[in-house]
Amino acid sequence: MNQDLLPLEGGCRCGGVRIRVTAPPLLTAACHCSGCQRMSSSAFSLSAIFPSDAFSVTQGEPVIGGLHDKELAHFFCPHCMSWMFTRPAAIEAIVNVRPTMFDNAAWFVPFIETYTSEKLPWATTPAMHRFEQFPPFELYESLTQEYAAYTSEIDSR
Repeated sequence: MNQDLLPLEGGCRCGGVRIRVTAPPLLTAACHCSGCQRMSSSAFSLSAIFPSDAFSVTQGEPVIGGLHDKELAHFFCPHCMSWMFTRPAAIEAIVNVRPTMFDNAAWFVPFIETYTSEKLPWATTPAMHRFEQFPPFELYESLTQEYAAYTSEIDSR
């Protein structure tokens, strides 16, 4: 992602909740799990994974919705119910933002696909890596390094 696009700002469909990020994503993804299909009303959900300290809610008070679980907190606008971001309890250092919440989402391309074991047969993305479930935890460091190199190469073109 081109650093000139930062900070990224965005909001829910009704504009009641606004968000901001000040750092580029660590990784981008499309998740094909049936839960994401249901919550997004689509074939997959999209995520841009950012460092938590680079993310803020600048307006409004999102509420937890979707899956009410101790492992994942899915945040929605309380008025229009847009699914905006997710905070995984086990990894407080990151937040998964739905990239289509940003005012400019044209930069987004999924780098990995997860839960391809549950994907709809016709659903495709240009992701460079595919995983039947989530990548093994030990792969995330190399995936984030590869993603950083990939985006740097694209930005230099």
